[in-house]
Amino acid sequence: MTESALIEGPHLEFKRKWVDGAKRSAVAFANTDGGTIYIGVEDNGDVTGVDNIDETMRRATQAISDGIRPDVMNFVSAENENIHNVPVVAVHIQRGAHRPYYLADKGIRPAGVYIRSGAASIPASESAIIDMIKQTAGDSFEDAVSLNQELTFTAAQTAFADAGLPFTPQSQRTLGLTNADDVYTNLAWLLSDQCTASIKAAVFADEVKEVFLNRQEFTGSLLTQFGQVSEFISRHNAVHSYTDATMRRVDNYEYSPLVLREAMLNLIVHRDYGLSGPALISIFSNHMEFMNLGGLLGNFTRADMMNGISSQRNPKLANVFYRLKLVEAYGTGIRRIMGDYQDEAVQPTFDISDHAFRLILPKHQRENVGLAQTSSTQELPQGIASTQTADLPTRQQQILDYAKEHGSITRKQAQSVTGASQSTAIKTINDLVSKKLLTRTGSGPHTSYRPCRQ
Repeated sequence: MTESALIEGPHLEFKRKWVDGAKRSAVAFANTDGGTIYIGVEDNGDVTGVDNIDETMRRATQAISDGIRPDVMNFVSAENENIHNVPVVAVHIQRGAHRPYYLADKGIRPAGVYIRSGAASIPASESAIIDMIKQTAGDSFEDAVSLNQELTFTAAQTAFADAGLPFTPQSQRTLGLTNADDVYTNLAWLLSDQCTASIKAAVFADEVKEVFLNRQEFTGSLLTQFGQVSEFISRHNAVHSYTDATMRRVDNYEYSPLVLREAMLNLIVHRDYGLSGPALISIFSNHMEFMNLGGLLGNFTRADMMNGISSQRNPKLANVFYRLKLVEAYGTGIRRIMGDYQDEAVQPTFDISDHAFRLILPKHQRENVGLAQTSSTQELPQGIASTQTADLPTRQQQILDYAKEHGSITRKQAQSVTGASQSTAIKTINDLVSKKLLTRTGSGPHTSYRPCRQ
């Protein structure tokens, strides 16, 4: 360095000795275009020198290694230089590849993230931090570093425990909730109790959405939202019952519970969480709408989707739901929905744009043919055994419907269908057994429950 260069600027910072505040300059250089911190030089450029070169280099590199996250040491070097024959320490910091870098004790927020502006290191704005995260993570929202690092996982821990899966730091790393620097990713944020990516559900009295009959917004862990929104929808899915020629009770839902479940899973798993705004569920007198943020990925086409080809926008989120047995298989949801409507005059509709995906499910118009026809609020004719399932609590009805459609249900399947904990699923099944709506078969891990013949 020549005498004329002894002026602080965008790439130069002077310190008489190493102080803890110098880490801010190191962060700023790593987040901007790189630079050098000269130790042994006053702010005005006067060279005072360093008495112990080795100790100063050790203190500087140790402070940067311990105090800055993610690990920036691959972009840092320290060496001895002479200015006017006076020994100083030069700490060179290159622009890092894993921005934003931040002070470990401050976190990913303006108080911890600095950038270089002229000769000063200043706090980065939240928008600047988000831009750095996007540039580093590319198009993968779930892999990007979460702005909120103060996360809790009460709902996720319960769901993993109920599924018999570990929720340890190692498993979180394997699933992608933390990265190589043990920093929470956006996937962790989506599963955390602090998640603010919301779903809004509403029931309308008219087609123009002017009169609300009911509405609610759901936040928190996506695992919690899945259970709560599913329950909200179920309350608005009427069942019409009749007794057939064999004197058996037959229940017809306006919407198949399993189809609603698939629609909910698609809404959560395939959403573009990089776009602001809630997902929307609208319930009308003759149809339901599921409006999601994010169109089809890349060159993925409507024909691909209808043929059951799966393209994952959030593969790690989908993997979590798959491991928790909330998703049974990839690429089967659309085919299940269409299969449910194969005999219907009005078919589901898919409205797709660049940034939105809307599924419209028409209400089933199935005719009930039998000895006696009853509504969900009517009593059975005298002499017929009362197996009125329309008045069952939502979880009991979901479990019974699954058992009827598949012939049986296990405890784990009951958890998956209802989104309930293991203890709640067991209690719900036992209630159905006591009502003689389900009967137990097998034992131990082979236990299942079959619908009783009525």
